[in-house]
Amino acid sequence: MRKWLLVVALLSFACGAPLNSDSDDPAEPVQLTEQTAAQCENGANGFIDISDSLVGTRVKPILDLGSGVSVTLESGTVAGAQRGWARIHGSTIAGDQVWMDWTTNNGSSWLQCGPFTVGFSGMSKTSAAKKTSSSTSYRFRACGRLVGSSSKCIIWW
Repeated sequence: MRKWLLVVALLSFACGAPLNSDSDDPAEPVQLTEQTAAQCENGANGFIDISDSLVGTRVKPILDLGSGVSVTLESGTVAGAQRGWARIHGSTIAGDQVWMDWTTNNGSSWLQCGPFTVGFSGMSKTSAAKKTSSSTSYRFRACGRLVGSSSKCIIWW
């Protein structure tokens, strides 16, 4: 377990996620590194790929990115298990991005799943999905960024 947590911490550092950010302010910009979608695609780190049209139960308030674009953290049963994912939707344009951060230590460090980039205007886009847990230290948050804007994240769930 200790080795796994070290790997998550190192991945978080390498992916540009701060190791000690306890802010729940959605307006606080979040550093983003473009190389992180592979951390959760094709089954990596226990994530599964899902359809960009999948809509679940919203588990946090909507994050309004402006220009009619929203990011939501959603959950639902996918492949026989309860899972969480991030979704960007609304008046999106090509290049807008969504991702989901996942932590097992209450946000002291996290793995960034994404970004996933909107391919064309009006398209919804999802992150990969991860199994949820009843553990209070196992948490998710959804993040997004409009083209030419700063990144924003909702508070941890």
